[in-house]
Amino acid sequence: MRGASRASLSGAKDGLASAVAAGTAVQASEVGAELFAIAGLLDHEPGLRRALTNPARDGIARAGLAESLLAGKVSATTLGQMAALAAGRWSQPGDIADAAEELGVLAVAQAADMQGELDELEDQLFRFSRIVAASPPLRAALSNRFIPAERRADLVATLLTGKVTDAALQLITQAAAQPRGRSLDLGLATYANLAAELRQRLVAEVHVATPLTQAQRSRLAAALVAAHGRAVHLNVVLDPQVVGGLSVRIGDDLINGSVASRLAELRRDLAA
Repeated sequence: MRGASRASLSGAKDGLASAVAAGTAVQASEVGAELFAIAGLLDHEPGLRRALTNPARDGIARAGLAESLLAGKVSATTLGQMAALAAGRWSQPGDIADAAEELGVLAVAQAADMQGELDELEDQLFRFSRIVAASPPLRAALSNRFIPAERRADLVATLLTGKVTDAALQLITQAAAQPRGRSLDLGLATYANLAAELRQRLVAEVHVATPLTQAQRSRLAAALVAAHGRAVHLNVVLDPQVVGGLSVRIGDDLINGSVASRLAELRRDLAA
């Protein structure tokens, strides 16, 4: 998102955090589901997106339009969030749908946090993404746009009900059933990063040849915190291609300290 949209979303996030904190985890989860449904509606109704973001109309009028459309159909918290989004300024109409989805993820993550399950949520999103990556048939089944969304959601429920937290099931189902143009891998990674944002921490994907001890994990986390100035959640992957050492990816940044990487660099230097 660009300037105006980013500012509107930031304000909405602050409002969501306060509103959700006043309720229960179940209510927060319901707010998430409602915001996901609204994001889907906005995706399919370009005229509505334009009406709710039209800069020629007063923000109060746009908020009133959102309230008139949604009153009695969603909770008061969700209604307030959508009114706030409609009152904001947006760089392009599609950004309001992205914002509704992002707020939905944060509401579900906050529900997990209320139940002391935020760490588990992040881990389960990451582990399921690895399972999908390792199983082409499963990836195909959950990513096939010709399979109805309801059937993809049913498949996730069959696989995961009772095996993951309610929040993880909700977000994985959303990513599979309503990908919004993303791959399933990217959707899960996006949701995991948003969940980490709730505690203002980064997500580091660490590839290692052998499992890390708890002491090694602690040292690595401390080093990454010192380097980035923020708390870091580690997702550790056993990777046979890492001959020794490790590689760490945080967002678009790759920190590669593996033996294989150093050998490759040496071969490139010799060939130059």
